[in-house]
This record gives sequence, C-alpha cells and structure tokens, in this order.
Amino acid sequence: MSNYTDEHWMNMAYQRAQKAMECGEVPVGAVLVKNNQLIGEGYNQPITSHDPTAHAEVIALRVAGQAIKNYRLVDTIMYVTLEPCPMCASALVHARIAKVIFATQDERIGACGSIFDITNNALLNHRVEVESGMMAKECRELIQSFFIEKRKHNR
Repeated sequence: MSNYTDEHWMNMAYQRAQKAMECGEVPVGAVLVKNNQLIGEGYNQPITSHDPTAHAEVIALRVAGQAIKNYRLVDTIMYVTLEPCPMCASALVHARIAKVIFATQDERIGACGSIFDITNNALLNHRVEVESGMMAKECRELIQSFFIEKRKHNR
C-alpha cells in the first residue's frame, strides 16, 4: 500500500483544478482516497458538459462509486481545492464520506462551515469530519487569477 501524505493528495486535486482552468471552467479539483489509494477524481465541468451538477466533487464521487461498485463511499477522504457548495456537501453526507479536506473557503456559498455547515449538521444521519487550509494560498490564487482573466475578456 502506498503511504502518500495529505499534501500529495491535495497537490493532485490542485492539478485537476489547473485542468479545469485550461478548459475554461472555474478551477476546482477533487480527488477521493480510500486506504491511501486514489479511487475517484474530478474537476469542474458544468460549462463544457452543460450539466449544473458537474462539480469536481460530484464527478469524483461518481468515478469512485463506479470503481468500487458501491454508492456508499465509507472510510474515504475527499481532497478538494475549494470548500464544497451545498449540493456537494450534501453529496458527501449521502455518500458517507469520512472526511473532507479543502484548501480555501468559499465565502459566498461554502457549506462545510463558512456560510452553511451541512457536513456537521446534527439533524442529518451522517457527519463528515472537516479540515481546511492546506494549500489555501495556491488554490485561492488560482481561482482569483481565473476570474481576473475572465473579467479582462468580458470588457
């Protein structure tokens, strides 16, 4: 079994975010790990796929579910470059993810503690451990540079 660090996995998520940016998507990347093995990965694709649910986290969950042939993704860790939105945080709860580690907070729609706290809502039947801040500066700068470029071209 591999013995990769959290930093390794977050760097992999960051690389997926860069791929999203190359495709003209908001640069968010996610990887899902079980027993220190990659089982799912994704990057934002709602624009190119014409699918409002094609967020990095949802794509990673779909890939992982197919890989392990189960919709319950217990004992897994999601690494994502931006705090999950309410849709994605709900998906993490439904999939029974053990932990989400995100890089930077989403101060407009974050649902893992910033604006909402879906992952730790006592009314729900599952809670997801949350950790944040790893590679926050790099991931925040990537998103900011994406929107700066977008504004330049929309003038």
